[in-house]
Amino acid sequence: MSQRFSSRTGWDLGESRFAEAIRRARAEGRRLIDLTVSNPTVCGFHYDAEAILAPLSDPRALVYDPDPRGMWSAREAVAGYYADHGAEVDPDAVILTTSTSEGYGYLFRLLCDAGDEVLVAQPSYPLFDFLADLEDVRLRPYPLFYDYGWWIDFAEMEKRIGPRTRAVVLVHPNNPTGHGTRAEERRRLEEVCARHGLALIVDEVFLDYPLNGGALESFTRGPHGVLTFVLSGLSKIAGLPQMKVGWIAGFGPECRAALARLEVIADTFLTMNAPAQYGLPGWLEGRAGVQKQILERASGNTRKIADCGVEMLRTEAGWSAVIRLPRVGIGAEELLGENVVAHPGSFYGMAEPEWIVVSLIVPEAEFSTGISTIARASR
Repeated sequence: MSQRFSSRTGWDLGESRFAEAIRRARAEGRRLIDLTVSNPTVCGFHYDAEAILAPLSDPRALVYDPDPRGMWSAREAVAGYYADHGAEVDPDAVILTTSTSEGYGYLFRLLCDAGDEVLVAQPSYPLFDFLADLEDVRLRPYPLFYDYGWWIDFAEMEKRIGPRTRAVVLVHPNNPTGHGTRAEERRRLEEVCARHGLALIVDEVFLDYPLNGGALESFTRGPHGVLTFVLSGLSKIAGLPQMKVGWIAGFGPECRAALARLEVIADTFLTMNAPAQYGLPGWLEGRAGVQKQILERASGNTRKIADCGVEMLRTEAGWSAVIRLPRVGIGAEELLGENVVAHPGSFYGMAEPEWIVVSLIVPEAEFSTGISTIARASR
């Protein structure tokens, strides 16, 4: 008799046609221009290696003194980061995690029973599907629509709310659209959540990367009329995905009860290691250097898109851009024939076959060559 596996892991593990085409192209020795690279540690940015690595040898890390929410000094540093955004955050309202992915897992466990639902914007990064499957949670998409900028479709959002809906996830700014939630949208979103008794989960990992010169406002700034959880971490804030540091900050009605339950969840796993917690204050303090480099790269690459005459949908922040190709049968698969790799929009749940997504932190020379190739192939 063959082994039975959990239905929650019953994913299609086969290779997609697009991934297979990329693998074959590389096996043939073709040099591909990869415009999907979004790992900052391999994009040629300068890091202060000595300052970053020093905390990892701190002898205090040899003493095991677990705190389910995380060390006070580390949580205090998170509060200091938000103070720079004009928000007052109580370190006791912060739960450290190894990533925002783990933070989502904690929150899904906190808010949902098996079979309950969470609303997630579409387009969005497909990671949510796997996180929800592992927690036995169902995702229901609510649409963002494009009309000289991205907007939340509140009418459709309300239609998706059912008796088992427990929370709304908002990525601010959205990945990959770069949609930043405006003050009026926030007001309406909180009103919807309050009326239906829903929690609001806000992912702000790209908050520090505005592309139009205007800073985005963090949801950590009050007032908070509904139970709100803000997630972020060093992967984007300091360009350090390898350090595995994230957090949840809680606000609003019933927050104290929620944090007490989250503490038990965190205590059950105790995933955050001591060296990373000792390193967090210094890594946050030194974030400006790499943020400046990433912003300059992303802004410069958006200008390259415009200079080549390629249409980029309006993006307000983040590391990605959505490009609309002319309706001449050109999409991501056709671009691969020109040795350019871009994500098809369908990867993020976009129905339009002529929409592709590129990373804005690809090194300048390679990005320029790739965009020029896309411009030429689109004519």
